[in-house]
Amino acid sequence: MNPKPYVIIVSGLSGAGKTVMLRTLEDNDYFCVDNLPSSLIDEFLTITTANEQTKKIAIGVDIREKDFLTDVDRIILTLRQRFNLNVVFLEAETDILIRRYKETRRPHPLMHIAQGDIYKAIEMEAAILKSMRESADVITDTSHYSPHQLRNFIASTFGGLVSNAMRLTLISFGFKYGIPQHLDMLLDVRFLPNPHFVDDLRPLTGKDEPVKAFVLNSQDTVEYLRRIEDLLNFLLPRYIKEGKTSLTIAVGCTGGRHRAPTIAEKFVEFVKHHNLTVELIHRDI
Repeated sequence: MNPKPYVIIVSGLSGAGKTVMLRTLEDNDYFCVDNLPSSLIDEFLTITTANEQTKKIAIGVDIREKDFLTDVDRIILTLRQRFNLNVVFLEAETDILIRRYKETRRPHPLMHIAQGDIYKAIEMEAAILKSMRESADVITDTSHYSPHQLRNFIASTFGGLVSNAMRLTLISFGFKYGIPQHLDMLLDVRFLPNPHFVDDLRPLTGKDEPVKAFVLNSQDTVEYLRRIEDLLNFLLPRYIKEGKTSLTIAVGCTGGRHRAPTIAEKFVEFVKHHNLTVELIHRDI
C-alpha cells in the first residue's frame, strides 16, 4: 500500500511568517499554493497527488479564504482521512507584528476595517483565525526568529516528512528586555555569578569559552545544573509519552548575554539522548 501523500496547511497571523514558510517549503520540494479557494482544495489535491512524483504539498490559508475558515473542522477532518495532514499555525507578539509591518511598509489586510488602528486589526484577525489555531497540530511563535532563522527552522523541521520527535525550543533571554511569550517553562538564572562585572568578560557572550568557564565553575551552577538535568530527564519522557508535539523552555538572566546563553547551551547537552528535535535561540545576543 502506498503511503498517504503529505499535506501541510499553513496559516497564522499576518506578518508571522506564512510567506517565508511557503517559500522555504517550496525550496524543499513541496508543491505550494497560497489561498486556494476551499471549494477547489479537494480537486486540487486529487489532481496533484495523482502524479506519483508529488508527495509533499503545502497550502496557505489566511483570512482572505473565508469559506475555509467558516468550515474548518469539516474540511480538516475530511483531509485527515485522505492525507497525512499537518496543520501549522504561525503567530507572533503584537509589538513584533507591528514592527514587521513598519519595516516592510505593508498595510495590515484588516486595516481599513479597523479604521487605521493596527492593534485593533491584529486583534480582529486573531479572533477570525481562532478556529484555525484550535485545529492546528503545531503552533509556532516566530517572535524571536529572524527571517534567516525561521527559514532554517522550517527547513530542518518540515524539509522532509515531519518526524514523531517532539520539538524542544530553548530560548536564552534578558529580563531587562522582556519575557518571551507562549512559554511552557521559565527558568531564572540571575542568582549565578555575573560575568558582566568582570572587565575582561563583559564584551564577550555566553557562547565564548572564558564566560562559560566563569559561569560553570561556580558551585551554585554545578548544583543547579544537576537538579535541572534530573528534572528534564524526568519530564521529557513523560511529555513525549503524553503526545506533546512541542515544548518551549526559556532561560533568563539580566541582560541575556552571559549566564542564560551558557546555561541554555548546557541544556542542549542534557537532552541529546531524548527523542527530540532541538532548536536553540539566543534572543538577546
